[in-house]
Amino acid sequence: MTETTDTSPGWLSRTEIEDARGRLPIVYVNAVPVRVDDSGAVTSVGLLLGVAPDETISRSLVSGRVLYHERIRDALLRHLEKDLGPVALPHVPASPQPFTVAEYFPTPGITPFHDPRQHAVSLAYVVPVTGDCRPRQDALDLVWFSPEEAAGDSVQQEMSGGQGVLLRQALAHAGLVP
Repeated sequence: MTETTDTSPGWLSRTEIEDARGRLPIVYVNAVPVRVDDSGAVTSVGLLLGVAPDETISRSLVSGRVLYHERIRDALLRHLEKDLGPVALPHVPASPQPFTVAEYFPTPGITPFHDPRQHAVSLAYVVPVTGDCRPRQDALDLVWFSPEEAAGDSVQQEMSGGQGVLLRQALAHAGLVP
C-alpha cells in the first residue's frame, strides 16, 4: 500500500488554518517598507491600502504567516515580494533582527494589537526597498508617506488592529520621533 505525501508542507486548508488559529498562536512577520537616503536615514514609508480583517478599508504594513520549515528571512522576502512586487528589491540582512515583537489577540485591549481571527505573535522589521514597488495580491494601492505624515493622526486613523502603533514604534526605532 502506497502512502501519499503532501508535497506542499506549510500550506493549510481554510479549515485547518481556522482550527489552528483557534488552538494556538500563529507566527507572523510584519515589515515596514522604507526608502532611505545615502546616509541610511528613512525618507519615506510605504503603506498598503487594502481590506482589513474586519472588512474595512485601511492602511497596513506588509505582513503574513511564517510557514512550517521556513526561515524568518525567507518569510520576509516572500511577503515583501507578494505585497510589493518582484522588483521591490528589499534589503533584508542575512540574520534579520526584529525591532519589536507584537502580540495580536482576538480579544481587544490585552495589547495595542488586535486580530479578531486569532492569537498571533509577529516579529516586526524595518526593511529598506530600492526597486519599483507595485501593490499586488489583496492590496489596492501602495502610497509612500514622509515619516512625519506616516506618524500623523490622519494616517494613523486609517490603520487598524494596532498597526499604527507598530508603525510609530518602527519610526522610533529608525531614530525618528513620531
